[in-house]
Amino acid sequence: MTRAGGALLVVGDVVTDVVARHRTPLAPATDTAAEIRTLPGGAGANAACWAVRSGRADVRLLGRVGTDAADWHERALRGAGVRPLLVRDAEAATATVIALVDGSSERTFLTDSGAALRLSPADWSARLLDGVARLHLSGYLFFAAPSRETARRALRDARDAGVPVSVDPASAGFLAELGADRFLAAAEGAETLLPNADEARSLTGCGEPEAAAAELSRRFPLVVVTLGAAGALVAEDGAVTARVAAPPVRPVDSTGAGDAFTGAFLAARLTGADPARAAEAGCRAGAEAVTTVGGRPPADPAVG
Repeated sequence: MTRAGGALLVVGDVVTDVVARHRTPLAPATDTAAEIRTLPGGAGANAACWAVRSGRADVRLLGRVGTDAADWHERALRGAGVRPLLVRDAEAATATVIALVDGSSERTFLTDSGAALRLSPADWSARLLDGVARLHLSGYLFFAAPSRETARRALRDARDAGVPVSVDPASAGFLAELGADRFLAAAEGAETLLPNADEARSLTGCGEPEAAAAELSRRFPLVVVTLGAAGALVAEDGAVTARVAAPPVRPVDSTGAGDAFTGAFLAARLTGADPARAAEAGCRAGAEAVTTVGGRPPADPAVG
C-alpha cells in the first residue's frame, strides 16, 4: 500500500533535448526548414515534472548528468518544483536526444545516452527511500549494465521497505536490442508496469494491445498500456479491467506525452485514486503535453 503523504522518488534519465519540428518531409543531402529548440528533457525527469504539475508537493529525482549541463538541468528541475538529486559525471557528457517531429506531430529520436546510463550502484542508497511513498524507475536504466544493476538494487530495497515500484519500459527499439526476457527478469518485483502499445507488443509478442496488457498483468499486479490519442488500457490479474479515453486535442509535438501520463498517473495513485481514475488523470496530462513543444509541462521555465 502507498504510504499517505509520502514523496515520489523517480530514478531515471535527465536529458538535453534538441527538438526539431519540420513541416515537410526530410530532404536527404540538402536542407529541410525546421523550428529548433534546446530544452531540458528525459523520461524520468519529465515524469517527475508532470507529477509536480499534477499536484505532488514532494517529488525527487535521482539521475546522472555530465558536468557540462548539470547546473542548467538543476535550475530547470527546481523551477518545475522537483527536488534534484543529481550525480555529476566528469567523464561523460549529459545525455542528448535529437527529436525529429514531423507535420503530424509524430517524433523520431536520435539518442546519445551519455552519463544517464552510467548511474551506478554507488550512486544509490536505501536511505534515499526515507519519506518515500512510491518509487518510479525509468526503463532506460535497464538498457546498460551499470544502471540496470542500480535499478535492480533500488527495486529490491523499495520492496524490502514496503514501497511500491513502477517501471516504464521506455523504448520499443531498445527493448528489441536487450530482449524481452532480460527486461522482464530485471523488472521482476515491480508493482506497476507502464508500457505504451509498441512496448507491450515487444514484451509479449501479442499483436493487439488488449492481449498484451492482459498477458503482462499475469506477471505484474497492475499494467497500464498507453495508446496515444486512443487513451489507455488498465489490466489486472490477466484481464483488461478498464479502457480510458483521451481528451481530443490538436497535437503539436508528441515528445514526452507518455512521461506526462506517467507523472500524472503516479501523482493520482499517491492521492488514493484507483487505477482507472489514475489513468484518466494520465490521459489528461498526456493530452496537454502534446499541445506544447518538448517533454515538460508548459509552466517549466525557459532556461539556458
